[in-house]
Amino acid sequence: MNSGKIISAKFTCISQELIKMKTNRIIVNALFLVCALLTAFLPCACDFDWIKTTQISGDVLNLYGDDPYTLDPALAGDSTSVKYISQIFCGLVAFGEELEPVADIAERWEVSPDNLVYTFYLRNDVYFHDGKKVKAADFKYSWERACNPSTASQTASLYLGDILGAAEVINGAADDISGVSVIDDYTLQVTLENPVTYFLEKMSYPVAFVIDQENVSAGEYWWTAPNGTGPFKLWDWVEGSELVLQANDQYYGDKALLDFVVYKILSGIEFDLYETGEIDVCSVGLDNIYRVTDADGEFYKQLCSSPELSLMYICFDCSKPPFNDVNIRRAFAMAIDKTRLVSLVYNDTVMRADGIIPFGMPGYNEKLSALSFDTQAALELISSSSYGDVSNLPQIVITSGGYGGYISAILEAVINEWRINLGVEVTVRQLDPNEFLYDIMDEKDNMFFWGWIADYPHPQNFLEILFSSASEGNYGEYSNSEVDLLLAMAAVEKNEEAGLELYRQAEQILVDDAACIPLYFGRSYILVKPYVAGYKINALGMVKLNEVYLLN
Repeated sequence: MNSGKIISAKFTCISQELIKMKTNRIIVNALFLVCALLTAFLPCACDFDWIKTTQISGDVLNLYGDDPYTLDPALAGDSTSVKYISQIFCGLVAFGEELEPVADIAERWEVSPDNLVYTFYLRNDVYFHDGKKVKAADFKYSWERACNPSTASQTASLYLGDILGAAEVINGAADDISGVSVIDDYTLQVTLENPVTYFLEKMSYPVAFVIDQENVSAGEYWWTAPNGTGPFKLWDWVEGSELVLQANDQYYGDKALLDFVVYKILSGIEFDLYETGEIDVCSVGLDNIYRVTDADGEFYKQLCSSPELSLMYICFDCSKPPFNDVNIRRAFAMAIDKTRLVSLVYNDTVMRADGIIPFGMPGYNEKLSALSFDTQAALELISSSSYGDVSNLPQIVITSGGYGGYISAILEAVINEWRINLGVEVTVRQLDPNEFLYDIMDEKDNMFFWGWIADYPHPQNFLEILFSSASEGNYGEYSNSEVDLLLAMAAVEKNEEAGLELYRQAEQILVDDAACIPLYFGRSYILVKPYVAGYKINALGMVKLNEVYLLN
């Protein structure tokens, strides 16, 4: 499930629809709850003595949060889990201020002239939270575990699959990834299947992070007491109540300026908690967007807003009737007045999406030819389809993952457009978020409401992962040989602009084919208390908490 730039801030004004999901990091409406069985049978993080060694004191940042679905980097595909994992674990590379790959545990790297072999030189001052040194062999173990079928990772093939031999491990034909070689304790050599240009960006995703083999051997739920390498460590986690991160004094990078970060889970309404001073940062939903954007209001000076590399869209199951017929897909796409919906539902606080690559991402195409809003043309497309008339269409159900039966305003508006403009009734099947998000291939109906936030700022993260015939992230099962060829060519094109042009061509075909219905690109709106400094959420929806501090 999955889960790639611009400026600061995630928690969008659309967060009620996008509640914390990617993979990318998928961003669909969801509250991630660890099931009751975990509460009954799993050891709580506080049962591990090496984690909880002191009391909460000093500089404490209070945030609103949800329970993570998992803290296992190999399994995480939702942005709630990734949010915590990115503070607790690290990988070879990270992203810099401009969202470019920068050195992390890898101090530096060399790339062969044919772009097939990457040699990473690791820092020798990186320690797991329990004091063990991190070595090259730990990365080899971590990646091979992630690719092992018994781990059941849904992200390993997407982000590690370019490595030579990874596919054989994923398919159960081998135990070792042949393209990963430990040269010495601090040198790791990685050989790729093909010279893809985005390999370093993929190394920033959690499935590529290093984990401790001894920690994993503690049992299936080892991640309730994770022995990571990040700037924070898990100090306590009481499900449905509170998750606490403690600063890691052994961190090799810029050490945290905070002592603790406390996530208050299911503790009330987020905006109310912010207003009463119980939390220091707050995402802004539609209910309060007018209050916080009022220049004369009490919250205006605390408001931070920035673009987000995310797309909310309607995904068709292109393998099933009626959406295996391109004319039906086009008709449904052309029957939606997105300009009006974005204005009415979001008061223009998000950007209408005509294409798939978000505004601000390399490859964004201002000249893209979109499917226009044209109800007459839409009805004519249905007439020329294999169905001939809307009365001959099979039952149409759209799947959505939402908590508490909540159906987003935009989805309701879209369904109403289809009812009015096409005369088609669409039923919503609302599922538990975890059931839907992690079992999408089994749970989807002939349409589903979906979202994606970039893992890295590269068009491949949207176009190939979501629409390539061979991608496990292609949940809509769209297939087009011309698109596949363009994506394959773009992946290895050394000239950046030539590669982006290939991606633009592929995107245009996807739009013409109505592979999905893009609705809008996201934007982040958050409130930050005046005494909190350095809290910046980037366009990938992530914040470096070790850079946050409290003013006196």
